Amino acid sequence: MDMSMDMSMDMSSTMDMSTTMAMATTTSAAAAATTTSSTSMGGMDMGGMNMGGGHSCKISMLWNWNTVDACFLSSSWHIKSSGMFAGSCIGVILLAILLELLRRSVKEYDRYLVRAHAHDDRVVAVPGNSNEGTESGRTSPKPVGPQPTIGQTTDTGAAAGYRPNIYEQAIRALLHTAQFIVAYFLMLLAMYYNGYFIICIFIGAYIGSFIFQWEKLGGSQQTSAAGEATVCCG
Repeated sequence: MDMSMDMSMDMSSTMDMSTTMAMATTTSAAAAATTTSSTSMGGMDMGGMNMGGGHSCKISMLWNWNTVDACFLSSSWHIKSSGMFAGSCIGVILLAILLELLRRSVKEYDRYLVRAHAHDDRVVAVPGNSNEGTESGRTSPKPVGPQPTIGQTTDTGAAAGYRPNIYEQAIRALLHTAQFIVAYFLMLLAMYYNGYFIICIFIGAYIGSFIFQWEKLGGSQQTSAAGEATVCCG
């Protein structure tokens, strides 16, 4: 009888210990999972979306001044040093200057087409003998005002307008597409809200405008691109 009671008590103790160990194991697993989740959330910087630890990309959707470990457009454009960031800033400035160069190229090509068309349609006026009068048989009245002489021209093509042919229009479309692509890349870079890159875009636009928009104002050969403040996004 005593032995039966002792065996029952031993079995009860064993079951209690097993239950306690199982509960402890479950509690430890839950704590480990919580710690892992906290570490993962800590690795993602909500201000900069720092994906992981170490030398990871910093991508911010808010205004920032990130330099080293910043990423732009893709993971391959990963800033790993101050020198690389300085080179990237110079590249952004050159990209903005390139946009102004393309804008000027569009205007100059349009002007070239207009001049070429006007040259093809040029009319040379040759007057009659200036000594002739009504005595020599002239029945019409003598024209009043200055008359064109040999070498003077009248441009009829420029006044009538000009429609480029298919090859000329293909080149115009190519130039427009090129400046469209460059403008979109600048827009995407600006959307990273990096203060240094945005300042570089402004600097490049200023330098490019100073160099390539320094031209004669007024006149009749103004194209549609002359009145555009920006060509971003077409």
